[in-house]
Amino acid sequence: MSTEPDLLYTEEEEALRAAVRDLLTDHCAAPDVIARTESDAPHDLALWKTLAATMGLAGLLVPEELGGQGATHREAAVVLEELGRSVAPVPYLTSAVVATEALLACGDTELLTQLATGRSVGALAVALHHAPGAAHRTVRVENGTLHGELTGIADAAAADVLLVPGDDGGLYAVTADAVTVTPQTSLDLTRPLATVALDGAAARRLGDAEPAVRRALRAAAGLLASEQLGVADWALTETVRYLKERKQFNRPVGGFQALKHRLAQLWLEVVNLRAAARAAADALASGEDTDVSVAVAQAYAAPVAVHATEEALQLHGGLGMTWEHPIHLYLKRAKADSLAYGTAGAHREALAGLVGLQAP
Repeated sequence: MSTEPDLLYTEEEEALRAAVRDLLTDHCAAPDVIARTESDAPHDLALWKTLAATMGLAGLLVPEELGGQGATHREAAVVLEELGRSVAPVPYLTSAVVATEALLACGDTELLTQLATGRSVGALAVALHHAPGAAHRTVRVENGTLHGELTGIADAAAADVLLVPGDDGGLYAVTADAVTVTPQTSLDLTRPLATVALDGAAARRLGDAEPAVRRALRAAAGLLASEQLGVADWALTETVRYLKERKQFNRPVGGFQALKHRLAQLWLEVVNLRAAARAAADALASGEDTDVSVAVAQAYAAPVAVHATEEALQLHGGLGMTWEHPIHLYLKRAKADSLAYGTAGAHREALAGLVGLQAP
């Protein structure tokens, strides 16, 4: 008989949160993130090295015998909340979750160890917008080499190894120097997309693509809700803080009843999102009701994160419209995340099928 999951944060999870938040406070200040988006090096690889190698966070989902931490999706979710709170331009979701889950499905110990220890960054060459279970593009396999082009690949520019699905049903490992990565114009400047072109790229078959991609995208969709929670929570917290300081007619703007109602509504949405995100992380960790929990979390997360960041932009007034204030980074991340790993509508449709409530 299954017991009710405990969705409260454990002491260990709170300690992990405090450590990650301290690091991001010191090394991921908003002006630095904004400056990085204007450069030709959007990823903060020094911060990634500290997170991945020094703190060991890249290996949370990897067993200890393979150089990982042997933790669960609950701990990875806490890290993603904090990364969302600072819109950190690091390939954590794409390498430490998506690529790692695909490799766990294939059982490739060599690459898993490299990713877990932070020696390599991995990227699954499936477009960011694909939902778990949706058909995805493949490349042509010919005598052990790969030919074709894949678009919308998140964090491909930071990857050392790409995991590429072939038209023969296999998943292949290709080193970054064997492909051509061309940046695409991305709404979210902190998680850039790229086109990956393969022209006879040498590749090593890892295993079957279908179960590996499905597992990777399901974990990605479930844990993305925790990143969206971090984004929404930052937007709410910063807006409340600003409205307490900002005065109009010699009164704090936050005291106006209409704004109080908007903030109260937003607080309720964020609290509900926290419950949904925690449930998805716990389900991924325990393996119980995973598909339903992930679909519920993603059906709910995107609208809340977008609403929270839109409210933050509006309620900061003219200041919110400036490039120097980081709100635009959060709004763009929320908008981009609302399409990542399936839209809210796609997840609602999947949920209807899972619980037998399809439309007539």
